[in-house]
Amino acid sequence: MKLADFIERFDFQGSIILLEGKRIVAEADKLKLVALGKLLAANTSHITFRSGNASGADEYFSEGVVSFDNSRLQVITPYEGHRKKQNLAGYTLNLDQIPMVAESELVYAAKHNPSTAGLVDDFVAGKKNKNTIKAAYILRDTAKVLGCGAWGPATAGVFYDDLSNPESGGTGHTIALCRHYGIPVFNQQVWFEWLI
Repeated sequence: MKLADFIERFDFQGSIILLEGKRIVAEADKLKLVALGKLLAANTSHITFRSGNASGADEYFSEGVVSFDNSRLQVITPYEGHRKKQNLAGYTLNLDQIPMVAESELVYAAKHNPSTAGLVDDFVAGKKNKNTIKAAYILRDTAKVLGCGAWGPATAGVFYDDLSNPESGGTGHTIALCRHYGIPVFNQQVWFEWLI
């Protein structure tokens, strides 16, 4: 998909585009992530961008968006104060603000990750410890895709993935959820071409 086609398809009122990916970003790619965030923010009018405020890809994409307009960046964090100094978003929602009991689809979808499925119920029940915090990150990733409360679901996801070990870890969970819910996914094999 070309950049013009992406903009035509996704630049509409209410559109939410995930901008995120791996924590480890190749040195040669860092400025490309910043450039893409800025390019998308500058060339669209209606899209809201969403991130998880993680180090690496999330941070670089967000830097590009906020260099144009931070009011178009939403961040969902696993807990209050998560990387607060690095949070550049105009709007932040943390899991502590979400009544998980009312978000049954979110909780159910988070359990699709087999490595943390058993911890999700403990976290939702209010058990907070070094093990259940792993569930908080998966719930955060799930909320980015499905939305929660007044925050709607993602329209598409733009990712920076590890192409030597694709779709693994939290990024892999997020991509898998997008696919499960019919949300289009684009990685750097597509969007690097947009920067030419």
